[in-house]
Amino acid sequence: MPATGDDRLFMAGTVADALAALAERGSEGAPFAGGTWIMRAPIRREAQAPFYVGVGRIPELNAIDVAADRIHIGASVTHARLAAQLAGVAPCHGLATAAGSAANPAIREMATVGGNLSTSDFSAADLPPALLCLDAEVELATTGGRENLPLERFLATRRDLDPGTLVTGVTILRRPVLTGHARLPLRKAGDYPVAIVSLAVQLNQNGVVEDGRVAVGSVESSARRWPGLERKLVGHPLDPRQAEALAEAELGAFTGRDGVEAPGWYRVQVLPALVRRAAQAALRSRS
Repeated sequence: MPATGDDRLFMAGTVADALAALAERGSEGAPFAGGTWIMRAPIRREAQAPFYVGVGRIPELNAIDVAADRIHIGASVTHARLAAQLAGVAPCHGLATAAGSAANPAIREMATVGGNLSTSDFSAADLPPALLCLDAEVELATTGGRENLPLERFLATRRDLDPGTLVTGVTILRRPVLTGHARLPLRKAGDYPVAIVSLAVQLNQNGVVEDGRVAVGSVESSARRWPGLERKLVGHPLDPRQAEALAEAELGAFTGRDGVEAPGWYRVQVLPALVRRAAQAALRSRS
């Protein structure tokens, strides 16, 4: 076991080492990468795990592989690296914006992709809605092997994963879509947005939407798709004002969560404006 100066932390050099350490500790062990959520546990009056397995130095988990047909992002890639390396890479305009605008610069240098997706109690994460629009799959590893789960299913089941499960990466297929990401922070909310909208649309040669994905974050306890609005966007040109009006008619799909920074009704009411801004961003990404 590499020396760390803390007998509660094991720094793994490979995925296999990390999985072995997690399996040995069972329910007492937890992965540790950027640590931005874990280190603030005392502020939230939450107990920390008795033992952590550091995965931030594993080369495989720090890689971003951009291929012609797909992009694989390691779980320990930070928001700052993700934003920098995917800038200008199709179809990642929305994802790069999400990574580059999350929290604040100091947090973006530490917070990781895997941590952002795995922290089920953090409702205001920027990456889940952006990745939902790209039909992302999450790669999970255990001592028994690896499997890929659609992100939507992962978000719904992440609280129930076995303690020895490690998120190792995210994969997205490269499709001819335009993407945009919009968020609304409030001063009293600190660095986190009260509502998020991500959008991905495929247009035909006449500029008409043939297929679309819209995802919402921070409004409810977990990010999710907006299928009613997706259906209404298809068959029409991507017009930001029209998209805003269509969103206004579909607000009944959400029940906003109340919080100290914003009431639930407000989170829902700002969604149409964020849809308009996300559509504008998607159209700008063509240039």
